[in-house]
Amino acid sequence: MSNISAFVAHDEQFHNLLGGSPTLELLVENNRYPFAHEAGVYIQATNELFITSNRFGDFPNTPPHEERVQISKVVLNNDPSKITCEEIDSSAVPMGNGGVNYKDGILFCGQGLLNRPSGLYYMSFSAPYDVQLLLSDFYGRPFNSVNDVIVHSTDGSIWFTDPPYGFEQKFRPAQNLPPQIYRYDPGTKTIRAMADGFGHPNGLCFSPDEKTLFVTDTDRVHGSEGILDYKASTIYAFDISTIHGQPFLTNRRLFAMADQGIPDGIKCDMEGNVYSGCGDGVNVWSPGGILLGRIVVEGGAANFCFGQKGEIFILNENRLWRARLGEHVRGALLRI
Repeated sequence: MSNISAFVAHDEQFHNLLGGSPTLELLVENNRYPFAHEAGVYIQATNELFITSNRFGDFPNTPPHEERVQISKVVLNNDPSKITCEEIDSSAVPMGNGGVNYKDGILFCGQGLLNRPSGLYYMSFSAPYDVQLLLSDFYGRPFNSVNDVIVHSTDGSIWFTDPPYGFEQKFRPAQNLPPQIYRYDPGTKTIRAMADGFGHPNGLCFSPDEKTLFVTDTDRVHGSEGILDYKASTIYAFDISTIHGQPFLTNRRLFAMADQGIPDGIKCDMEGNVYSGCGDGVNVWSPGGILLGRIVVEGGAANFCFGQKGEIFILNENRLWRARLGEHVRGALLRI
């Protein structure tokens, strides 16, 4: 359905992204549990979308350490009435969260449980959805609750965030590490801490040329203390510099602050514009940090992903939406 009121411009450049007739349509609704929360991994070959739910219990008053996260596969179609949403066996990925396309499958962040490790889990994207634990510790020190992950296309390195949400939300043991960003080299199997100084490092993405890293800090929302308005709801940018033949994150700077909720999942388009799921939907900034506009969705969006030719799939807890911008818009991750 067309819903032009869902697109709010703060700068004339936003209209260039919207094209002539932007639309927002509801694709799937599930009021049994919040099925559409994180990940958002689009598979072009099959026109499918893999998503992770928010935490939920199978009975009232389920204790946090007994809650679970459900991974679902959405088979897309231009006709929403023909879209299907299949729950797949998620037991091998404890408390799944963010995800990214990786080789012939998906790399999921497993936040872990009291007795299950947090780490990076590789899952094939076809049945029986085999899962392999790729990484779960920093030289023997267990990760806190790995949250989001991206892959650098040039060298194949895997970058991810590790906030303390699992401990704060009482489904993980006490922290063993500071809240940091890590880089894992699957070729040499070496891992490095790349940046610290965050409250809750969360979403991350590269610029189109992969020379800039954007990271969201969702410190405003604490697992045990609720909303703390004086904490960061901020996107930071770093330059990726080569020093002694190795990448370092330099020139840390505040890129933007979300005025509604927190900036959670984050993506770039091929023009370098920065999109983030916030408390009122998806906010869009220019490469220079100017708020261009918003795709307004009641209840906000933790995460989202680009599909093809201007499609954006917005994860809105009990609802999955599809926004269509101008067909020239391409997500920097898949470039389609």
